Amino acid sequence: MRTIVTLPGDGIGKIVLPESIKVLDAVGFETKYINGDIGWEFWQKEGNALPQRTIDLLTEHKLGLFGAITSKPKDAASRELDPALMEAGYVYFSPIVALRQHFDLDICIRPCKAFEGNPLNFIRRTSDGFEEPEVNTVIFRQNTEGLYSGVEWTDPPAEVRAAFNTHPKMKKFADVPNEDLAISTRIVTRNGCHRISKKAFEYANKFGYKSVTVCEKPNVLRETSGMMVEEARKVAKDYPNIELWETNIDAQMMWLTKNPEIYGVIVSENMFGDIVSDGFAGLVGGLGFACSANIGREVAVFEPTHGSAPKYEKLDPPIVNPIAMFLSACMMLDHIGETEKAAIIKNAISEIIKEGKVRTYDMMKLKGGPDVFEKGACTTYEMTEAVIGKL
Repeated sequence: MRTIVTLPGDGIGKIVLPESIKVLDAVGFETKYINGDIGWEFWQKEGNALPQRTIDLLTEHKLGLFGAITSKPKDAASRELDPALMEAGYVYFSPIVALRQHFDLDICIRPCKAFEGNPLNFIRRTSDGFEEPEVNTVIFRQNTEGLYSGVEWTDPPAEVRAAFNTHPKMKKFADVPNEDLAISTRIVTRNGCHRISKKAFEYANKFGYKSVTVCEKPNVLRETSGMMVEEARKVAKDYPNIELWETNIDAQMMWLTKNPEIYGVIVSENMFGDIVSDGFAGLVGGLGFACSANIGREVAVFEPTHGSAPKYEKLDPPIVNPIAMFLSACMMLDHIGETEKAAIIKNAISEIIKEGKVRTYDMMKLKGGPDVFEKGACTTYEMTEAVIGKL
């Protein structure tokens, strides 16, 4: 029997992940679950938010279902370490980023599809009223390179500064003291650009999308964005039935609210993919509906893209929207060939949203807090029960 490594993480991850398992059980998905330690608790106690034992579990079982993570800046993280660990030289690093890099989970897929009847769907004004465009965009984000590759320094070592000083553009920073200088690098590789572009076109071809948009900034980031665009153009030659569009990230964010329905598949470097996927998620209901897959050659981890929202973790009963977690579980089912079960869950979610009888606080456009139930919002558990009832 297949084993899934469950990684609840922090905050509301500990709430929504168990609810997704209830849904998977209800649809008849038979598997074994094994818990993996990850998150802030383990950073505080052990100085490592991603213990080796969790890496070992994923190495063995290949599949992970992930909840949410708390990440804080370096100094804030250091202050929350166990006092016995504070002088031991531990440096905090996001465990989900570490997972992606350790297992080379270089393909990140983020579908942003509007559900009919969702009151949070984007609506725009027309000459004679309003209309709701049908948004159905899938973002392919290169997941291990770019600005998130982690190659950065504050007070860079002498050899690093000397290397950067060989570039003529560094002349304007010549008088900046080393301790006042921070450097982050944006590293992309030809192989990484080609692979993510290829996956984007394969997906578009499989599911009937008419266009792939490479969203970058090659007029300014001439080398890195230039390489991504160059590789996308090479791949496009193998798919004459699919148009290749090219947009700049800043213009793309402006066009989100102009004509989002025309975009099919979008492919971007790590940070730009992060930005544009959150932008499109906002058009289809926000992060409560935003699911994602992190896929490598051997290991795959599936997660909602929302954060840990610690302010909501202690509310009893919980108020958070578990749908993004359910949809992430569906992506996992699709990945392992359980497409029928995934479709059943997605149809159930669609029916619940369309009926509009059961809505979490965000779907009712309420400010989060314990009083949302008085205003008609359902609990997290009630949303789970409603979806299971439709199965």
